[in-house]
Amino acid sequence: MKKLINSPDAFVDEMLDGLLLAHGDQLRAASPDRRALVRADAPLQGKVGIVTGGGSGHLPVFLGYVGAGLCTGVAIGNVFSSPSAEQIFAATQACDGGAGVLYLYGNYGGDVLNFDLAGEMADAEDIPTRTVLVTDDVASAPPQRAAERRGIAGMFFGYKCAGAAAERGDDLDAVTAVATTAVANTRTMGVGLSPTILPAAGRPTFELAEGEMEIGIGIHGEPGVHRGRLETADEVTERFVRAIADDLHLASGEQVAVLVNGLGATPLEELYLIYRKAHQLLGDLGVRIYRPYIGEFATSLEMAGASLSVLRLDDQLTPLLDAPARSPFFRQ
Repeated sequence: MKKLINSPDAFVDEMLDGLLLAHGDQLRAASPDRRALVRADAPLQGKVGIVTGGGSGHLPVFLGYVGAGLCTGVAIGNVFSSPSAEQIFAATQACDGGAGVLYLYGNYGGDVLNFDLAGEMADAEDIPTRTVLVTDDVASAPPQRAAERRGIAGMFFGYKCAGAAAERGDDLDAVTAVATTAVANTRTMGVGLSPTILPAAGRPTFELAEGEMEIGIGIHGEPGVHRGRLETADEVTERFVRAIADDLHLASGEQVAVLVNGLGATPLEELYLIYRKAHQLLGDLGVRIYRPYIGEFATSLEMAGASLSVLRLDDQLTPLLDAPARSPFFRQ
C-alpha cells in the first residue's frame, strides 16, 4: 500500500483542513468538528436549503457539490462511514433560511438512519424537512425492487436539478418534486477493475484476479452482478447502455444527459472511449444526447473503473440542468 497520508485516523480531518484553507471563499464549517460544511453565504433567506452527506472517500461526492445552484450543505463521515445525526442536524440548522430543508443523499442504511434522526431533531426546532433518496444503481436491485437500489454517480443529476430549483426560489414541496423526478429518470451502471484501499485498514475492499473485471460493483466494494474476463471499452459500454436503456424504457426521439464517471484511478482518455461508444449506441436507439459530462464526479479513493449515468430529460428538467452552478469542484 502506498498512500500520501499522515495518520490514518487524521485523514478526513486533515483533508477538511486543506479544503477549507483552499476554498474558504466558498465554504465554511458549520460545526466545531468541521464535519458539517455549508456554502459561505448560507443560510439563504427565503430559499430552500439542500443538505446531503455520506462517508468520505468519494470526492467530489458529497462535499464537492456544495455551492451556488447545487447543495447548500453537507455532513461528512469517516471514510465509507455515515455522518452522525448531530453532524447532519448542524448542517440543517446552518442551511435553514426559513423555507425548509431537503435531504438529498444516497440510499445506504446508515445514512438513512442518521438523516431520519436528524429530521426528528429538525422537527423539534420547527425546521420542516423532506427526504429524497437517490437510487440510480441499476445493478444493485431489479426493477421490482428499485427502491432498494444504491445511490451512486447519478446523484450529480439530483443535485444539479434540485439545486437549480432551490436557487430560483421554488418552495420545499416543489424542490422535493424536482429531486424526485430527477432521481426517477436517472440510471447508472459501473464496472470495477481494481479495488480501493482504506487508509485505516491498509487492505483492499475486495479482490479481483489479474485480467478480471466486475460489472455493477458498489463504490464501497459491494458485490456486482457479473465477474469475468476484462472486456474492451466498447463491450463494457454495450453492457451499460443495454441495461440502462431497458430499465429507463428509452424511446426514439427522447433527449438525455449522459455522465461518464471515473472511479478514481481511470485515465480521462478511457472515459472518452466509453462516451464515444455510448454516443453511438444511444444514437442507434434514436436517443439524442443533449448534454454530456465526462470526468470524476463520484469516486472511490483509488478504485479503477468507471460508470455511465443517463438522465432522461423533459421540459421541466432541461432548464434546470442548463442553469448555472458553481462549487470548488464543479462549474457550469
